[in-house]
Amino acid sequence: VLTVYDEPSRIFQALAAGANGYLLKRTEPAELLSAIRELHEGGSPMSGSVARKVVQSFHRMGTSNDESENLSPREAEILQFLAEGYLYKEIAEKCSIGIETVRTYIKRIYDKLHVRSRTEAVVKHLKGT
Repeated sequence: VLTVYDEPSRIFQALAAGANGYLLKRTEPAELLSAIRELHEGGSPMSGSVARKVVQSFHRMGTSNDESENLSPREAEILQFLAEGYLYKEIAEKCSIGIETVRTYIKRIYDKLHVRSRTEAVVKHLKGT
């Protein structure tokens, strides 16, 4: 979804309806291209402010999830960056690793959490915090 609407109700409506990502129209062109690539590779891109709203909503829910305990410290760190809306390139820079290494970690995270997208991983992670 590429939209001007950033209200939590619209975000969750779109995600519940099957959207694989949620970007705001004010997204920079370079970031938009990166998000399209991420989507093509099976990811679920979200604008940073949208990711924060998703995080805040799940923090308020306060449920638990044991699957996230199976993540290594590095995987947990990368998953937290995903939840905060960072792009793969930004995660690679923050962790001082290559972007392909980030992708490998993310595939492992998806396998361990039994999910197929960034959005699903973030949702499961946030349910466990």
